[in-house]
Amino acid sequence: MKRTTLAVIAACALLLPLAAMAADGAPTPGSSANQICKQEKVTLGVNFNSTYGTNADKSNAFGKCVAKNAKIAANTVANAAKACDAEQTADAAAFATKYGKNEHDHNAYGKCVSAKAKAAADARAASAPSAAKQCKAAAKADAAAYASKYGTGKDALGKCVAATSTSK
Repeated sequence: MKRTTLAVIAACALLLPLAAMAADGAPTPGSSANQICKQEKVTLGVNFNSTYGTNADKSNAFGKCVAKNAKIAANTVANAAKACDAEQTADAAAFATKYGKNEHDHNAYGKCVSAKAKAAADARAASAPSAAKQCKAAAKADAAAYASKYGTGKDALGKCVAATSTSK
């Protein structure tokens, strides 16, 4: 088995305990990673496939993006859950009022985690345009160094954006 496949399987195994939160309406790490990639696909536009794709025609870009963001998404959901636990513990009545309830009387927690995870995913996706700007500026400032690091092909900007956005 390839090393990448093993890494994805290991990441999925680590995410299973967090998936249990889905019963409360909270997002799963997989759905959060998917959301991050959907947002990055919009913000990166034509550079999305070259940023994440690894095969010849870059058609595997979305799957690679989700796999790459799975750990980030797991952390995002876990952090959102911790923040919601703290908020609910501090003032349960205000928590219920702020996030609401459904007919089963247990949806406030899921709404809270969803809102906090979405805000974190939005912030991460918003960093992609600034990474593209940084890369374009780097290419303009020192074309030789940029070409040496990222190449001269049509995927050079994508490689730079991927490297720049992961270093944040």
